Amino acid sequence: MMLKRRIAALAAVCLVVSTTGWAKVSTEEAQQLGSTLTPYGAEKAGNADASIPAWDGGITEKKIPHNYTRRGMHHPDPFAEDKLLYKITAQNMAQYAERLPEGVKGLLQTYPDSFYVPVYPTRRSASAPQWVYDNIAKNAVTAELAHDGNGFRDAFGGVPFPIPKNASGQIDPVMILWNHLTRWRGIYVVRNSSDTAVQANGTYSLVTSHQEADFLYYHRDGSFEKLNNRLLYYTAFVTEPARMAGNAILVHETLDSVAEPRNSWAYNAGQRRVRRAPTVAYDTPVAPADGLITTDDVDMFNGAADRHDWKFIGKKELLIPYNNYRLNARTLTYDKLLQKGHVNPEGTRFELHRVWVIEGTLKPGTRHVYGRRTFYLDEDSWNIVAADQYDVRGNLWRVSLSYLMNYYEVPVLWTALDAYHDLNARRYFVTLLDNEQDSTLEFQDASPGDGHFSAQSLRRRGRR
Repeated sequence: MMLKRRIAALAAVCLVVSTTGWAKVSTEEAQQLGSTLTPYGAEKAGNADASIPAWDGGITEKKIPHNYTRRGMHHPDPFAEDKLLYKITAQNMAQYAERLPEGVKGLLQTYPDSFYVPVYPTRRSASAPQWVYDNIAKNAVTAELAHDGNGFRDAFGGVPFPIPKNASGQIDPVMILWNHLTRWRGIYVVRNSSDTAVQANGTYSLVTSHQEADFLYYHRDGSFEKLNNRLLYYTAFVTEPARMAGNAILVHETLDSVAEPRNSWAYNAGQRRVRRAPTVAYDTPVAPADGLITTDDVDMFNGAADRHDWKFIGKKELLIPYNNYRLNARTLTYDKLLQKGHVNPEGTRFELHRVWVIEGTLKPGTRHVYGRRTFYLDEDSWNIVAADQYDVRGNLWRVSLSYLMNYYEVPVLWTALDAYHDLNARRYFVTLLDNEQDSTLEFQDASPGDGHFSAQSLRRRGRR
């Protein structure tokens, strides 16, 4: 039973409100995309003092560093010459309080002698293929929320709500959340990486796996109708440590997970058998993360959002992790990266960007370990880049940070690694470590097909 729970939870590690009016935006309003708004729905202009520049297309093919020579290699930093502007520490944080997420303030206060925020010039590097932009423009005038906001319809191949307004013209937080869940992350992605829980004394033990993700929502020959309520497929085969090697999981992630929970299967290498894994969702603890995160913490947030009431807090200019190419470098070893309490700030980069801020409050009579959670979404990519998780007493408990960078060969703005901090336990969990691997994410333009992500395929591949 313990092994089944552990394997099912590993699936979650490695993955990915009520609304009154759900009408589409008008054709006239959608015409802002690509003019005053970026194709993704962000404000194209810079801010008043130019500390946030105008978006000029992000990293395009002509801006890829010349020493990037093959897909899958670790990425040379296109902004390596940028100079540090300033550091925010526990001692001077009051000066910058209005530009920091609450969770980052919590990290500064919890680790006053070691954690700091290194601030660099803002580079609006986010970009995506033109066909994704084209799909987003189509979605803007067709997409609608469905099933009380637990799903949507008539969108495909791009975020469904680039202008996230309901029929009353108000910003809808559930639409914003759906943009995160459906954001562009490639078509078919392969990765060898490690996860680890770092203990209060700084010790850690890696779990390494071979992972594959097939984003059905972005298949070039697909459509909303062909999805059949499937959002993505995911599989992972553990390679280390030896006691876990060979175990594998398979996940079919659903779009409307309230109507149909995700399906998962586990392969036990010792028994050489595939079995349906128990469904894990919401606040089920993730066992391989040493209980430091919940299932719906994975990928900063995944799954159903129906246990919290959501509201839009506002759009703010905040310092967030961005263009973190140093965290992807082969020269940064895990021993140097993984410090007590948090990753080594020397390897990180924060920039000033506009973010959408939404907040979820636990519904009366509903169970979840988080009484409140605040998400900060990068306006240029819809990634949740920071998350503050509060306990049922209202105390800041856990802080999640997604260290973004542009995989410019695709291009796609995604995470270099995600770090989840428990301020009370003074421990943290890090996922997607690949610095000591020969390669990083390999993005492929075509899916291997449904058969590759079947229970039968899991059994065949697990026996190799």
